Amino acid sequence: MIIRFLYTIGIYIYGFIINLGALLGHKKAKLWVKGRKYQKDIYKKLSPTDRWIWVHVSSLGEFEQARTVIDGLHIKYSEHKILLTFFSPSGYEIRKNYPNVDLVLYLPLDVPRNIKRFISTFLPELAIFVKYDFWFNYLYYLKRNDIPTILISANFRPNQYFFKWYGAYMRRYLKYFDHIFVQNNVSKLLLEKYMILNVTVAGDTRFDRVYEIANNPLYIPNIETFIDNRFVYIAGSSWPEDEKYILHAINKYPEWCYIIAPHEVHEDRIRKLKSSFNDDCITYSQLKSENSNFNDVKNKNILIIDIIGLLSHIYKYANIVHIGNGFGSGIHNILEAAIYGKPIIFGPNYKKFQEAIDLINLRGAFSFSNKEEYFDILNILYNDKIIYNNACEVSREYVKSNIGATKIILNYIDEKIKNYWQI
Repeated sequence: MIIRFLYTIGIYIYGFIINLGALLGHKKAKLWVKGRKYQKDIYKKLSPTDRWIWVHVSSLGEFEQARTVIDGLHIKYSEHKILLTFFSPSGYEIRKNYPNVDLVLYLPLDVPRNIKRFISTFLPELAIFVKYDFWFNYLYYLKRNDIPTILISANFRPNQYFFKWYGAYMRRYLKYFDHIFVQNNVSKLLLEKYMILNVTVAGDTRFDRVYEIANNPLYIPNIETFIDNRFVYIAGSSWPEDEKYILHAINKYPEWCYIIAPHEVHEDRIRKLKSSFNDDCITYSQLKSENSNFNDVKNKNILIIDIIGLLSHIYKYANIVHIGNGFGSGIHNILEAAIYGKPIIFGPNYKKFQEAIDLINLRGAFSFSNKEEYFDILNILYNDKIIYNNACEVSREYVKSNIGATKIILNYIDEKIKNYWQI
């Protein structure tokens, strides 16, 4: 009780800091605060007879993990409405109009007053959390109200705070989940060590999502015109540190064409990225402009993707894919490229991602820490067709062999949760 009280005080302090940041002009903090204030009026407009399924995700990456489950719920349980909540503005702003849910909101701050109003308003018949973005007061009140709650695509590691000497109190909240679907056996064994037994190894739902994308390809004629039969290097979700290496590649391999999709696409970021490449680049917005012509395009060898939503579809055009943020907090989604059978490269910070470890062991992906390692990898992939073709094959087959998590989760809901609704 005392620890939960202290936790709640910490959440209030966190909220105060975010509000202070908003007052000082921080863009994301302003969106975070404004969005939560606005949605209070939405509660008053809801029908008390609606039956809700609630899915919570942290941001865009977790949404992609939940997406196939959301789509499945939308089809199978049409008598229910689906509520999707985000913690982060970056996810909310992009997916606030997602068609397969009935309402998209920011998650109210994890304090009792907010939670009581939230739960009494929606009375969800099922709550779904994704990966590791769950909040302890929410779990407490969901359990207290006998609302079935599951965690999907979870991934646990021994160095997480749950399994430290000071994590015992927080670890008890994992038992508040009716069921936990984990990505791998390591997670299952770790939880079982602490007597958390309501666990199933389902895998990662992202495999299902990227497989779905690849089977419904989007062809983009403007990009095909830009490529014009050249060797294609695509950088997905790149950060400035990644782009330093790409500049080295451009200088060594000027005959290649380069497609760069930066992690952020706001105007200032695109302007700075363009300036680093001088006159050798064109943006996607310029490429699809009515004023562009083939002569404008064929003289450029760098294309900057300055809109959201294309990246998972353009990987199919790549010969080599460079996944960003390997020199930062950790690499972005590599599965979107792997499903197309592409060799993947990234920086050294990948060890939190099982799919990256697996593909490196299979020689479908390659990591570099410096310029020498970077060029060694590029030279091998460009010149050794045996290694290149093997990387293509194992990447594609790795994804195909890991699909199916969504079906396992939906079957559980159909067998266990649906019976609860009927009681």
